[in-house]
Amino acid sequence: MEEIQMFLDEAKELMGKAIEHTKSELHKIRAGKASPSMLDGIVVEYYGTPTPLNQVASINTPDGRTILIKPWEKTLVQEIERAIINSDLGFAPQSDGENVRINIPPLSEERRLQLVKQVKSECENGKVSIRSIRKDSNDSIKKLQNDGVSEDLVKDGEAEVQKLTDSYSHQIDEIFKAKETEILTV
Repeated sequence: MEEIQMFLDEAKELMGKAIEHTKSELHKIRAGKASPSMLDGIVVEYYGTPTPLNQVASINTPDGRTILIKPWEKTLVQEIERAIINSDLGFAPQSDGENVRINIPPLSEERRLQLVKQVKSECENGKVSIRSIRKDSNDSIKKLQNDGVSEDLVKDGEAEVQKLTDSYSHQIDEIFKAKETEILTV
């Protein structure tokens, strides 16, 4: 039973990581509100070295529709603008020589529906990861039967793995519903 518990603990940890990964991917999908995390992944040339934007500037949201970027060195303003324009985010940065502002336009109904599809796809990827973890865990537990673990213990282990799978899949469904509501709320 000890070996089965070890596989259950590992499955729980991996499924938790799948949930966290899904959340982080969904966090990148904008819902019409300005958020500093929208600029995650933007890289700026800093003394010849590609550097994440949040390491060369402070990023704030003074209101729900604006992102304010304050570079730590004024010489970076143009480089930051260029990096934002070249990203596939579709933002039009505006500079006053010291700061860079990005105004987030409200989302159209069509764009909201596209984002919901994108969210659904990311959530489905999370569920696929969880099901893959279930398969691997069940395979590992079944191998224990060949090592002398009773069939009843193996069946109980598989049932526990299924309970974990159902629980984590339900969490992803809840995450999807919350993000869908966030995107569709005007």
